[in-house]
Amino acid sequence: MARSKTSNAWLQEHVNDHYVHLAQKDGYRARAAYKLLEVNEKDHLLKPGLWVADLGATPGSWSQVAKKLVGDSGRVFALDILEMHPIHGVEFLQGDFREEEVLARFTEMLGGRQLDLVICDMAPNITGNAVTDQARSIYLCELALDFSQQHLKPGGNFLVKVFQGYGFNEFMAAMREQFSAVVSRKPKASRDRSNEIYLLGKQKKA
Repeated sequence: MARSKTSNAWLQEHVNDHYVHLAQKDGYRARAAYKLLEVNEKDHLLKPGLWVADLGATPGSWSQVAKKLVGDSGRVFALDILEMHPIHGVEFLQGDFREEEVLARFTEMLGGRQLDLVICDMAPNITGNAVTDQARSIYLCELALDFSQQHLKPGGNFLVKVFQGYGFNEFMAAMREQFSAVVSRKPKASRDRSNEIYLLGKQKKA
């Protein structure tokens, strides 16, 4: 089947993308790695010894960055409903973290400890319907925030990708209820035409 003009344009953009080439050179699985690296450079989220959960981790570029920066003294837990090729030192749990069974398995992995940081670069499967896609995106963000409420220690941080649109202000307000400060970040690696933005909740309230 012939490619559409839209898919051809995306392919051309992808082939010529600076961050795609950089990811191939540096050994990252996706260009998204540089979004996390840039936010971390500004906000110093990832440090040796931290325990981190990466929600919606596949293909794994954020987990790669996290593991590199927390080192052998830290732990990175990657969760996704999709399969992910193993990353050395990253503990992967495949399943839907909305399900009690999956959450119970994850809680067992933690062994009674809470997380220092939750990161989430999830996006829904795109339907092409802007209203539906935005609603699904916000729903994923709400799930990630609820996960953080359950598993993030007081004083911990939460970084999540959000698409600006319906429900954005309400979601930011919900984050402000749980964190001492909430700031927005738009990394250079995030394409200009994308309405994605990253919200960082700093210091979870007790």
